[in-house]
Amino acid sequence: MKEYLIDSQGATLRYHEFEGEDMPILFIHGLGCSSSFEFPQVASCSHLQNHRRILVDLLGSGYSDHPESFSYTVDAHAQYLEKFVKSFDLPKWSIYGHSMGGAIAIDLAYRLGTLVQNLMLGEANLDFGGGFFSQKIASYESLDYVEYGHSQMIQQNLENANSQWATTLQHTKPQALYQQAQSLIKGHGMSWREKLTSLCCNRSFVFGEYSLPDPDFDVLKQEGITVDVLPSSGHSLSCDNPEGLAKILKKNMQIL
Repeated sequence: MKEYLIDSQGATLRYHEFEGEDMPILFIHGLGCSSSFEFPQVASCSHLQNHRRILVDLLGSGYSDHPESFSYTVDAHAQYLEKFVKSFDLPKWSIYGHSMGGAIAIDLAYRLGTLVQNLMLGEANLDFGGGFFSQKIASYESLDYVEYGHSQMIQQNLENANSQWATTLQHTKPQALYQQAQSLIKGHGMSWREKLTSLCCNRSFVFGEYSLPDPDFDVLKQEGITVDVLPSSGHSLSCDNPEGLAKILKKNMQIL
């Protein structure tokens, strides 16, 4: 893995990079996950092999550092990722964010402006209030979640045959997960939906087949956002159908 020092935190971001001559794609993972676990199968598909593919483990997750003093909000992740992206000194980017990573991707694209050519989202958080798992995590008091809630969450997911998420939870800092869940629920400033609709880049959104029906399917289309359905998939898009997701991402990348 490669490393990038986040000076403001004295912490190291770690990421995989697959070389390619076409437009780079930054992959941002969801709550309790890591890109080093979630995206290698997608990134290695033939549809994307000509692209430079960068898979980041967010601070507090996977192989990146888990600093104590970092706030772990959606906006705070977008802040250091903005500097990370600009450090490559490349003219155009594509970004793919899944779930919470989609909210971070929207904030990041909003910060980067014209550097972003394509913003691609997989069942991203668009509105404050969180989802099932973030609400469940945030229902604990902070210290209780760190002390015993996190281990309970891991055990419950193992018992419910959700072993993949349980595995990545074991490599996520409990306090980071809790603060991220709180950030998804409380939000800050403009909603991610408002930011998404204000962006001028090429925008697309992927639903898993088993996640439908969803009212946003038609709402997003009306906002001029390309909407796709990934067959044989639920919320875990990259795990359920990695090749199908890679094919959709390739289709939605406009290279001008």
